[in-house]
Amino acid sequence: MLRNFLENVRKNSPLIHCITNYVTVNDVANVLLACGASPIMSDDAAEVEEITSICGGLNMNIGTLNKDTIASMFLAGKKAKELGHKILLDPVGAGASRLRTETAAKLMEEIRFDVIRGNVSEIKTLAHGSGNTKGVDADMAEEITGQTLDQAVIFVKELSRRTGSVIVITGAMDLVSDSRKCYVIRNGRPEMSKITGTGCQLSALITAFITANPEHILEASAAAVGMMGLAGEIGWSRMQPGEGNASYRTRIINAIDQMDEELLRKGANYEMR
Repeated sequence: MLRNFLENVRKNSPLIHCITNYVTVNDVANVLLACGASPIMSDDAAEVEEITSICGGLNMNIGTLNKDTIASMFLAGKKAKELGHKILLDPVGAGASRLRTETAAKLMEEIRFDVIRGNVSEIKTLAHGSGNTKGVDADMAEEITGQTLDQAVIFVKELSRRTGSVIVITGAMDLVSDSRKCYVIRNGRPEMSKITGTGCQLSALITAFITANPEHILEASAAAVGMMGLAGEIGWSRMQPGEGNASYRTRIINAIDQMDEELLRKGANYEMR
């Protein structure tokens, strides 16, 4: 899976345009800096096309939608595709409201994304056109388990075939798939779900990886997912008595900043389906 993808991010330092969730925007910027990329946050329709033009990748996150940012997403997305830039969609909360579900569906209609990343509920909503996402968290009844893994792999490959995008489903077990190959990644810690924004950070991380490794979208996405999960494991191992989720958040970002290719290769826990 790993072919110097992290090294390419740090060597090329791609500039990533983020139209993202304002709840997590600071952490998204810091994760991009930690992995070696550069962030720029812009969501005003008056400048998003110009900003996108100077960047290499576009990270689009619908976590805090409003009518202004929706218009900006379409402008930036179409400009990015015109320029051949890499684009990721993070359909945060798709299924929780009609606005989120319909916006995500329309974005997918008009912009072909290189990667679509979400939890299992969000991705199933995109596949079926409706869902029952509980806020931004996956419905626990839909979590991928050892018993449902084979079915989930079939589902994610088919969705990739339909959309032309690499599909990333994250949770206790992560799937990263195109229409032919699926990486099953088992890095991470359950405590990561108690930190707001680890998913948003991962989407930015994936965008940096695919921008720096444009010929290997599937593998670069899998490397980014493995890196985030491994950072969660390393960060947790460094927790001290009396520390809580605020400290854990910082330790995850520190682990990404300090990670190198060798550590990532040794720590990545995955199989191919």
